[in-house]
Amino acid sequence: MGRIPARKIPAPKAMIVAPQPEAVSAGAEILRAGGSALDAVIACAMVQGVVDPLMCGIGGFGMLHIYDPATGTRKVYEGFGGCPIESRADMWQDIVLGETTDGFGFIVKDFVNEAGVQSVTAPGILKALSAAHTEFGSMAWGDLFGAAIDCARDGWIVRPHVYTVFTQNERKYGRMNYGEKLALTPDGRRIYLEPDGSYKKLGSYIRNPDLAATLQTLAQEGAESFYTGPLAAHIIDDVRNNNGLLSVADLAQFRLRTTDPLSVNYRGWRVDMPAPPGGGVLVGQILRMAEQFDLPALGHNSPQYISVLAEAMKIALRDKEQFIGDPDHCDNPIDRLLSDAYCHEQAARIRSGEKANVVRRTPGESKHTTHVSAIDANGMIVSLTHTLGNPSGFIVKDTGFMMNGAMSTFDPTPGTPNSIGPGRRRYSSMCPSIIYDGEQPVFTLGAPGASWIGPAVAQVILNVLEWGMGVQEAIIAPRIVATSNAIDISNRIPVHVQKAVEQLGYEVRRSYLSYAFAGVHGITQFDGKLEGGADPQRDGYAEGVA
Repeated sequence: MGRIPARKIPAPKAMIVAPQPEAVSAGAEILRAGGSALDAVIACAMVQGVVDPLMCGIGGFGMLHIYDPATGTRKVYEGFGGCPIESRADMWQDIVLGETTDGFGFIVKDFVNEAGVQSVTAPGILKALSAAHTEFGSMAWGDLFGAAIDCARDGWIVRPHVYTVFTQNERKYGRMNYGEKLALTPDGRRIYLEPDGSYKKLGSYIRNPDLAATLQTLAQEGAESFYTGPLAAHIIDDVRNNNGLLSVADLAQFRLRTTDPLSVNYRGWRVDMPAPPGGGVLVGQILRMAEQFDLPALGHNSPQYISVLAEAMKIALRDKEQFIGDPDHCDNPIDRLLSDAYCHEQAARIRSGEKANVVRRTPGESKHTTHVSAIDANGMIVSLTHTLGNPSGFIVKDTGFMMNGAMSTFDPTPGTPNSIGPGRRRYSSMCPSIIYDGEQPVFTLGAPGASWIGPAVAQVILNVLEWGMGVQEAIIAPRIVATSNAIDISNRIPVHVQKAVEQLGYEVRRSYLSYAFAGVHGITQFDGKLEGGADPQRDGYAEGVA
């Protein structure tokens, strides 16, 4: 018998990738209808908020990174709210119990800083999406909500990762279980739990007609309704009736910020990432220190390679903890930290065998974030990472959406760099990135995963640019992270490599997960050919549109 002839599949002209299949499908339909990458990302994000209700939504925050070839625009939209105006540095001083054991927040008596209405900060994601759409959208705002409205009204299926989030044990770290938060409001119990109070099972359908109606309002009235219109008034009434701190002024005075991306050179490639309060400095430092070594000579994921990457991660984390934060309150010495002199100096320390000491002083953020990247037929690229932080569980009455619980990441002890303060914004590891060959963008990626985001994004960038991997191969390649003095490795790194790393003097912790440490999703377009990659630890995929 002869060989089966290969089928010719039309090459995609546009592509979208995200961790939720329903959201990918919604974005792809927008691309098929002639919408821009931004239109597709907005449609995708709206569906993500429906089908990952503890991870993201219109009550959350995020960062959007866009490249528009028609205008040459490169811009980052920072959709971060700050602590409520009425918050005080000492308001939980007498009931603070410590820091969570994994560094993702502080522990306060009765979980008031992470669960319930007092944990809420001003949501910024809608403001960011709306502002970007005003500048770069091609379809009408209201036309981007159809899939999300249908999904909320008609129902969506409980997928493996959603079920994991509902049922996982967070109390072992000092946090309230996320599933417990679903029961904090009558609406949460009605929408997400069975009549007997148990969790919905895998394969069950969840319907949320209240959220469908809210999304319909936003489609018709625009995002401003959330900040100054009738919807805003309803949100604040419910918050205040439940003794929350968020006020009319917090929503009405919300100020969206836009910045130029932070650019870092890696062996002639330009890597654009968000500047503080985003996580680009940390990724940039890892890349710039790695650049000082002949990585192919070390061998991919060899003990020596792992040691170099781990030390670069530790140094970057140490510097982030010491120097980087809200630019309104921190000097952020970016130029020095990314300078040739500093990176050469740190690389010399790594070569000498010196081990950086990491002492965490500020908390990380929730691992349960999400990401979407898209490229359209005209070459526009959009990369969005967004989240609820630690979800509050507070569902605004009759609206169907949950608010963020971002107050958990602020230090309840007064006088620290990360103390609570009116309007104060959090540092974020979010790093939606775009990589260029000269002036031609060739790669976009990002990830959920808290403090694992930076190390994971840096490794996938290295896998593509240094090792020549395709984007899916680069994403599934075994990763390591060093967010403390120990090195965490995924379960597909061989035992003999682990033993060799331990012989170099490291504590090595093996994850039980085969695919671990942040959920990277990305798209490449080398030589004009679009290829997408989705992290198998989540439930999504990449879809091309011919």
